Amino acid sequence: MKVLIIGSGGREHAIADAFSRGNKTKEIIISPGNAGMAEDFRCLPLSGPDEIVEFCQAETVDMVFIGPEQPIKDGLSDLLRAEGIRVLAPSQAAGRLETSKVFAKQLMLANQVPTAGYSLLRDEVQARDFLAKCSYPIVLKADGLAAGKGVIICSNEPEAIQACASLFRQSAGESGVLAEEYLQGWEVSLFAFCAKDAFQTSLFAQDHKQLYDQDRGPNTGGMGAVCPIPEAEKYRQEIEEKILAPVLDAMRELGCPYEGVLYLGLMITSQGPKVVEFNCRFGDPETQALLPLLKTDFMELCLAITDGRMKELKLAWMNKAAVAVVLVAPGYPSAYKKGIKFHIPRMSSKVFFSGVKSSRNGLVSWGGRILTVMNMADTLEQAKTAVYRDIKSIDFPDKVYRTDIGLRKNILT
Repeated sequence: MKVLIIGSGGREHAIADAFSRGNKTKEIIISPGNAGMAEDFRCLPLSGPDEIVEFCQAETVDMVFIGPEQPIKDGLSDLLRAEGIRVLAPSQAAGRLETSKVFAKQLMLANQVPTAGYSLLRDEVQARDFLAKCSYPIVLKADGLAAGKGVIICSNEPEAIQACASLFRQSAGESGVLAEEYLQGWEVSLFAFCAKDAFQTSLFAQDHKQLYDQDRGPNTGGMGAVCPIPEAEKYRQEIEEKILAPVLDAMRELGCPYEGVLYLGLMITSQGPKVVEFNCRFGDPETQALLPLLKTDFMELCLAITDGRMKELKLAWMNKAAVAVVLVAPGYPSAYKKGIKFHIPRMSSKVFFSGVKSSRNGLVSWGGRILTVMNMADTLEQAKTAVYRDIKSIDFPDKVYRTDIGLRKNILT
């Protein structure tokens, strides 16, 4: 089968790599992709939804896999389905679980799904009044999409007022800013593969959002990930029965059944698992640690989703551990330098490219998140040792990365 992947980050590179390992995928195209991916896959720019549809029809593409959230919010999946093109992504309406945090919160509260309490702040005047009276710490979130950077944890009122002002300035503000209860516990990620007939869940993974070691500094799009997380396994049944099933049932009742990959960002608290957020696609960088461990043909999994055959699928994973470390540009997630030349020697780890472009002298950095280095081994310690050995060998001036991916102690305190 021929697949077109929409996106240009490390997540899409990992998705392409997963397709390439299966027997059912004969050709992989990525749009727009990047210069690093282009070393292994055909990459081409398609300027918009209409051109994507025309390309799929002209090239007889069997499946479109939408990686990032923005095309889902823009309705690309609906357009492709209307043209009879198989697409792996939820509809625009179902995608509101990510694109509108207010929608997701209201749906969870209406269906007794465990999550943090919240208030919606519609303007800065209301925000100042609320923030003068609330308890701290508090979590502030942009209502809409914010590229993984729309969440700010504030420990006092001055911080919260400044953060609110910043979020209101963002176009991602949408309905306003959500002020959420700060949940105590440890975070874990789970992906649900949702079809018309059923769903199945992935291994647990764990993202590391903060820029610096020991979870310090600003939130980023993700500095690394680990998979699996054995400590989370005892919560799987509870998550599926008290979170996933009610949410998917509610979406069906609303007339927008969820079909695709659903990301659950969870906090394991003393009261049990609670939802931090939903994403309507694979997460980055968890995908770079999760998909290399998949034994089932990835195309078989995708077809089970799009064709409503999830009950028939035998989902299998390797009995290994994977550690993925993201290398970012100096200055990220704020202003960062572009055009830094780097060299990657031969190594045992897999490299997934994000913000790179080609130059006369080879690849150079062209984004804040540049690449992800992933290694998998029989044990977490072996994978961690190998990935850090390899990332240290990359010739990249002033490279920035966390040195503690895989060292978290997932216990309740």
